[in-house]
Amino acid sequence: MTIGRITQSSGFKVFLLTILVLFFLIPVGMIQDIIWERRHRAQEAEEVIMDSWGSEFLVMGPALRIPGRQREEIKKKNEKGEEQIEIRESVFNLWLVPATLDVDINLETETKKRGIFSIPLFSGSVQFTGNFDLHRTLEELNKNQEIFPEKAELVISLAGQRGIRGVEKAEWNNSALYLLPGNEGFSTNIGKGGIHSAAPVLVDGKNTFDISLNVQGGKTVRMVPLGEESKFTMRTDWTAPSFQGSYLPVSHSINDAGFEAQWEISHLSRSIPLSWQQHNTDDFELDSVYFSVDFFNALNQYNLNTRAVKYALLFIIIPFLSLFILELLLRREIHPVQYLLAGIGNVVFYLLLLSFSEHLPFPPAYWISASAVTAMMSLYSRTLLGAWTKSVFMAFVMLFCYTFLYFTLQSEDWALLFGSIGVFGITALVMFFTRKLDWYGKDRKPVYLNSLKSKEINAEINPDENTGAVDSGDIKEF
Repeated sequence: MTIGRITQSSGFKVFLLTILVLFFLIPVGMIQDIIWERRHRAQEAEEVIMDSWGSEFLVMGPALRIPGRQREEIKKKNEKGEEQIEIRESVFNLWLVPATLDVDINLETETKKRGIFSIPLFSGSVQFTGNFDLHRTLEELNKNQEIFPEKAELVISLAGQRGIRGVEKAEWNNSALYLLPGNEGFSTNIGKGGIHSAAPVLVDGKNTFDISLNVQGGKTVRMVPLGEESKFTMRTDWTAPSFQGSYLPVSHSINDAGFEAQWEISHLSRSIPLSWQQHNTDDFELDSVYFSVDFFNALNQYNLNTRAVKYALLFIIIPFLSLFILELLLRREIHPVQYLLAGIGNVVFYLLLLSFSEHLPFPPAYWISASAVTAMMSLYSRTLLGAWTKSVFMAFVMLFCYTFLYFTLQSEDWALLFGSIGVFGITALVMFFTRKLDWYGKDRKPVYLNSLKSKEINAEINPDENTGAVDSGDIKEF
């Protein structure tokens, strides 16, 4: 078998196309890097907006900080060997969580933009109601310890001070509270801000609180259930919440108007004690028992572009296979450079999609990009294949592929199943249409020489003859 015979075989053409497909992994990787860079720029823009508007909103508290004093008697001997008793005093903070805690959160969302990038933000009210009971804590104090309930402070920890717009209501035992900035050491890794107020504690009976704050923030509302019995209710007009953290809501409803969710959490389900003594909360992992609601859109443009690029290799192979099958069936040669240009056209789709989706909603951005590439490929295949009917077939293949990809991207939970079925179906079709192809090129004789079109084929092979049989040498050369 000569080298010319090998290079003219279908198997050699498949080898060249495989090299081209592997080559296109390079520009596909470059597009993935561009998507990552644009996502990073969007995150930087989000951070700038968040710094100005308010950070992720953290709700932790309220808690009571009651100052205390501890006396210790230390026995030691003086220079004469006489025993003496030295009394040392030290101060401590007694922290107490509510016996009951009800937190009601009502938020409205809006989108803020910086350049072409945007982020969902929220604003609204957070109301804290409940009570503290000091009886059990007093019984747990050591005999050498005393506390000063009249110097107690009520503390609420927040992620940052910018998240507070104002105070609607602040009452302690039906008396007004004067709130000041600062968390008095009641902080976590995620909550460095806060507010506090003097709140003299009644030793006998329950101490009630009713606090309503106007707040703002973005992306996430994070809550820590401090109460012995905690109940949280959240309402907002955001239609795509993502529930995260240690606790899921006991009930929730989501519709086109927004969502409402409720959490009911007992102190028995967490590792936070009902009271503790220390200067601050650094030794406690308070943020390990949080739960949160993310104002999250799983189908944002960068996630969708990233998922779309994962199918890029498949969308290069399918047009190549379509052109190759048409090339074999029509016996019309297509040069590898023409395959290269067709592949570039399909890769450009992902660059168009990313560019348009930053300025338009994803659906119109997708269909504009898909329509442009489909039209370009259809017109190009008309030149390659020499017939509008074959060009229409190519347009149908491209349109089917892009329609399939669109619904796969929109169906986040079913994407893997749809993708797997699609790959299986395409593989089966390729196997069916190529089942009788002569990949080695051993038999180059057209199987339809005896058909009704044999005269036309004979005329193309022997243009100087009007009639007659085809020479066997011509058939071999053909």
